[in-house]
Amino acid sequence: MTMMMKENDVQMIPVLLLNGRQAAKALGISERTLATYTKSGLLPVVRIGRSVRYSPDDLRQWIKKSTVGT
Repeated sequence: MTMMMKENDVQMIPVLLLNGRQAAKALGISERTLATYTKSGLLPVVRIGRSVRYSPDDLRQWIKKSTVGT
């Protein structure tokens, strides 16, 4: 049995990568700070052509690695 989707049905697609604005918001930092961390190599990035994207999993690992006092 094949299921057909109506025009107003929304298919959920998981977010695999975040853009700069989304990553900054997720980390609670400004986009300028995110850019500084990115340029210094402090944050892991995924480059797709000229676009820079951030993996949520990589950001979580970076947070764990950067946590002090645990």
